[in-house]
Formats: sequence, structure tokens, C-alpha cells
Amino acid sequence: MGLVPIFVYTCNKWYNIASMNREKMQQDFLRAYDDNSDALFRQCFFKVHDRELAKDILQDTFVRTWDYIGKGNTILNMRAFLYRTMNNLVIDQYRKKKAVSLDSLEEDGFSPEAPEGISANDRLEGERALQLLEKLPDVYREAVFMRFVSGLELHEIAEITGETENTVSVHVHRGINKLRELFKLE
Repeated sequence: MGLVPIFVYTCNKWYNIASMNREKMQQDFLRAYDDNSDALFRQCFFKVHDRELAKDILQDTFVRTWDYIGKGNTILNMRAFLYRTMNNLVIDQYRKKKAVSLDSLEEDGFSPEAPEGISANDRLEGERALQLLEKLPDVYREAVFMRFVSGLELHEIAEITGETENTVSVHVHRGINKLRELFKLE
């Protein structure tokens, strides 16, 4: 069902409200892409450990979101909607193919690229942190990653995961404590 054109006459000019709404939707969508695509990619790449697959999932995330908007649906929190869509696509991918562990990727010669300006020591610490993060229970790993790697606020994580903000806070806190224990053991 398409939008019905509604015209308004003001200041000696006719305006098509539907096309104005469409333009605003497009601008909001493009702004959401600019604001969230990097963080969504990092989150997705962390989950699937495959750069090309992460790019495909990210693209599907935005295509599905645009289709949803194009059908006239309203999105109250674009960031949460994008993360939820991406998480659902990752889950679909896991169902299609069993997940590959970080250890097996490293055995195959895979090593995540570090951004420019990162020292070798910082890179090693980062790799160590990611390896230890893999050892956390899923619920803690997800919360810690979204909070500190993706930079999401607790209320945003709560909206994405469908949990209360308090529960998310507890998961982050326990995840950090568990990471500290793992760092001490190694």
C-alpha cells in the first residue's frame, strides 16, 4: 500500500506532504547509516569472524530496514532496530552454518587487522582481550562487547536484547569481573 499524496497550500505554494515525509525518511535512514554502520560492522564481524560475511549481513540489515520503512512502518529507535535486525541475521547465519571458533581461525592464519597508530603491544593486548572475551558466557560476552567495543549505552543494549537496563548492567559488571579473573590467570 503506497502513500496517498496529501497536498497543503501555504504561502502561495502547494506542498506534497507524502513526498516531504519520504524525503525525511530517506534523510533519517542515511543519517542512521552514517551514524551506525561502523559499529554494526564491528559487532557483526566479532560475531561471524568473516569480513565478507559481515559486510553482507550489514548490507542485508540496511536493506531490510529500508524495506520495513518503505512499507509505512514506524521505527521509534533506529539504532536499536538496526542492532536487533543485524542480530537476527547473524542468528540466521549461525543456523545455516555452524560458527567457527576464533582459535580455529588463528590456526588457519587469520589475524584481525589493527587500525593505524596502534602499537604492537596494544595490538597484542587487544588480541588477548578478544581471546579472553571468547571465554565468557554468551550473555556476558555480548553485553561487554556492545558496551565497550560498540560504545552502546546500557539503555540501548537493553532495548536491543529485550532485557531490563538493570539486568544489562549486571551482565556487563559480571563480564568485566570475569575478564579480570581471566587476565590474572594468564
